[in-house]
Amino acid sequence: MAGKKYTYGILINQLNFRLGLVFVLFTMAYSCSSDNIDVEVEEIEEEQVDPEDQVEEEEQTSFNLPEIDLNNWKVTLPISVNGKPIEVEPPEILNYATNDVLKPFMFNDSINGALVFYAYPGATTTNSSYSRTELREQMNPGSNSTNWTFGQGGSMKGTLALAEISKDNDGDYHRTMVMQIHGRLTNEQRDLIGESDNNAPPMLKIYWQDGYVRVLTKALKNLNASDTEILYTDAWEDGESYTFSDKVDFDKFTIEIKVSEGKMEVILNESDSKTFEDIHILKWGVFENYFKAGNYLQTTDQEAFAKVKFYDLEVKH
Repeated sequence: MAGKKYTYGILINQLNFRLGLVFVLFTMAYSCSSDNIDVEVEEIEEEQVDPEDQVEEEEQTSFNLPEIDLNNWKVTLPISVNGKPIEVEPPEILNYATNDVLKPFMFNDSINGALVFYAYPGATTTNSSYSRTELREQMNPGSNSTNWTFGQGGSMKGTLALAEISKDNDGDYHRTMVMQIHGRLTNEQRDLIGESDNNAPPMLKIYWQDGYVRVLTKALKNLNASDTEILYTDAWEDGESYTFSDKVDFDKFTIEIKVSEGKMEVILNESDSKTFEDIHILKWGVFENYFKAGNYLQTTDQEAFAKVKFYDLEVKH
């Protein structure tokens, strides 16, 4: 009987030892598992971004203004007063963001850093059938009287994009003019030919047309015309045109215009260039000129509209 009790005691002791060993192993495993969890949590916490830093970063990148100095530009709008399109000159144009007259037609896209020109068929100038929201260069702010000749030279460079434009009844996009070199008669020339204003033809027109950049120049109808005869608008007709092969579509693109005596160059995206250098450009030297840029919509369709974005615009003389 005593032998059996001893055997039972040994079995009980062995069982308690095994149970204790299992408990120790389980505790060690749980401890290791807990350590791993703590490590993973610490790694996640290290990757988290401070909310205040994130807000500050968003504030720094959310508002971008276009790089355009408007001190030497006036704008013509597609609305009128007393039958004439409204024009806003410096210094009033500098406050376009808060000017109630300008705000519907000239406003910032502060996300992309662009100045938007919005136009639709409306009020037109005396010598046109189309309306516009378009800038006109003023070398002397507030005055149209000071201009430049090709002999004096000049350049204009702008980065822009067609944001939106309507389609006609056939489903084709309307077109709009985004840049110009416009001629101007001096007061003496105006009086010499008996005109009522100083208007002369535009030597250069640059269009957005079906997603392409198209350039159109002027040509003198009669190369033997006298110095007085060439001053008349009807002495000139549409001349050489050129369409750049690269389709800009609704993407951002850059146009640069360079002029000098008897020469005019148009450059697209700083790589593709077209130069006009002929007798017509040379004879054009009789006129004064000024640059124009913006959105000059080329249609009178009632529901038509266009939005053109300018990111930067610079003129040099």
